[in-house]
Amino acid sequence: MAIGSYEKCKEYIESHTPKTAVSRERRIPYPCVTISRETGAGVQAVCKHLISILEENSYKDDIHWTFFDRKLIEKVLEDLHLPKRISEYLVEDKYRYISSAINELLGLHPTQWTILHKTTETVLQLARMGKAVIVGRGGNIITSNLKNVFHVRLIAPIEKRIDHVMEIMNLNNDEARAYIKKEDTARKMYLKSNFGKDVSDPLSYHIVLNTGMLSYKEAAEIIASAVMKKFPKFFVVN
Repeated sequence: MAIGSYEKCKEYIESHTPKTAVSRERRIPYPCVTISRETGAGVQAVCKHLISILEENSYKDDIHWTFFDRKLIEKVLEDLHLPKRISEYLVEDKYRYISSAINELLGLHPTQWTILHKTTETVLQLARMGKAVIVGRGGNIITSNLKNVFHVRLIAPIEKRIDHVMEIMNLNNDEARAYIKKEDTARKMYLKSNFGKDVSDPLSYHIVLNTGMLSYKEAAEIIASAVMKKFPKFFVVN
């Protein structure tokens, strides 16, 4: 995990603490993007370009577009007690639906403070604040009732994904193929067992992009363009 990415996550949380967020308590939430992906479809590269484009075209303030994947969410949870920190920001009555929504979604009693519960609350709260790109963790399902969220899925042919995994993880062909199978199966089971959803259902996403036929930059440009058109009031370029 890149130190720079973690530091940006910390800065994002700090920008939403009560001292700096009081004046924004009643604002309309910024847009948020969730990205589901097949293993090896290039999500890191796509997100790098996407964050850059969205940041460049957003109206400037003290909150910057920030990328959260599983490792970053878990690290911030561990170090910053994220649900508690963000709950201090979400003080209005209209935000109190979050806890009940999570309990209903997961079928959990409020006292059951499991890792899944904490992660789910964190994803929902990050999305509610906006200017976040959230990868995985069932983000599209968790935030399906939020009006400020745009859902994306990245897919690619298996050989393209194998080549990508071989390159970034220094694996041979067989190792990359086994890794992809393991990761894709785990993600499918995570969505199915925890949320009762099929990760590959195209109806769960605004757009599905094939990075086997698009460069990672082209995919990011398409996502950014769609997000800016859907939420034009937050961007300089429509």
